[in-house]
Amino acid sequence: MVLRFLILFLIIFLVEFYAYQALRTAVKSKLFLNIYLITSVLTIAYIIYSFSQFDRKIGQTSQSMYTTALMLMVYIPKIIITMILFGEDIFRVGFGSVNHFAKIVETDGFLGSRRKFISQIGLGIAAIPFLSIIYGVTKGKYNYKVIKQAIFFPDLPDAFDGFTITHISDVHSGSFDNPDKINYAIDLVNEQNSDMILFTGDIVNTHAKEMHPWIDTFKRIKEHKYGKFSVLGNHDYGEYISWPSEAAKDENFKNIKDLHRQIDFKLMLNENTKIKKGSDEIALVGVENWGTNFKKLGDINLASENLTKEDFKILMSHDPSHWDSEVKSHQKHFHLTLSGHTHGFQFGIEIPGVIKWSPIQYVYKQWAGLYENMGRYVYVNRGFGFHAYSGRVGIMPEITVIQLKKGGNVA
Repeated sequence: MVLRFLILFLIIFLVEFYAYQALRTAVKSKLFLNIYLITSVLTIAYIIYSFSQFDRKIGQTSQSMYTTALMLMVYIPKIIITMILFGEDIFRVGFGSVNHFAKIVETDGFLGSRRKFISQIGLGIAAIPFLSIIYGVTKGKYNYKVIKQAIFFPDLPDAFDGFTITHISDVHSGSFDNPDKINYAIDLVNEQNSDMILFTGDIVNTHAKEMHPWIDTFKRIKEHKYGKFSVLGNHDYGEYISWPSEAAKDENFKNIKDLHRQIDFKLMLNENTKIKKGSDEIALVGVENWGTNFKKLGDINLASENLTKEDFKILMSHDPSHWDSEVKSHQKHFHLTLSGHTHGFQFGIEIPGVIKWSPIQYVYKQWAGLYENMGRYVYVNRGFGFHAYSGRVGIMPEITVIQLKKGGNVA
């Protein structure tokens, strides 16, 4: 424990040292530098104090989310500056060593002076994530995007050619702080006029009561001709806090499941139902949470026990690692899986057709959008809400509209 604290202290010291060096090289005002030092000390003190107040019996609060956002806003830019100036120092040491013996040029000391333009470059690059995180906290977390995706299947029943599904995931109602923005998002959901709506889990962060102020809002999601269905996510099991008793935890879980009824969604717990249109039908399958690093309560065999390989099947499974580990190779051939869970890390870069990157891709192979394996698809929704930190940078909250099309296996 002591060793970890010392390592953390050393990292913070180096980051703060290099950030100050960059400012001192680029800015000569002593008043500005003193204000910066005082602000840095106060910020570190606040972050330490705020995290020290975290209570495992309560879990995430608005204060902890904003503190995390503050920490990211302060330290991601400083880490970038540190990397640039540390790289410069490696060069300075190397050049200084050679110059010491070869006397190539006259320098001010062994290392020579730090170059102002390198510090300016570091500060300029660091300003990008700094401003981006400010935007993500103030605007990005409610910057809802409607993403439309057609998916083709050669064995889609004829009557379902053109069938539309609105897909939402990861509501995390305990994080919301702006009723107008949530009502706007619900209006967007309703405007899609889809045939069916599916919600793939995480209705709360931890407690059922988090959703109580938003029940009437989500009840505004209009009836869809072919139904409103949902499944549970990892946060719906109350695993991330310390409960006073198992009975309290069980009661909360029961209340969370009942929230789906209260907002007029049919919660599916390792079961399936048939969606009929004309003389054709497809199977909708819903499993409990199954994740590589989380609870494995989803039972795909139980949920599909009366289905055949030939039945056209849509699976709702919160965690996309389920698809990667079990679903995509399942003998019953699940045509389309809808997932969420990753939030796209709420941080990344997306420019359609140019770049799609987030740190979460080093944890999840399928983390946002559509993926395919031998004619079996998974779509990973980027999330409706936000969690852990109160912002979204580059990866916006998503309302997906999927259109089923009959045809060749092209995405």
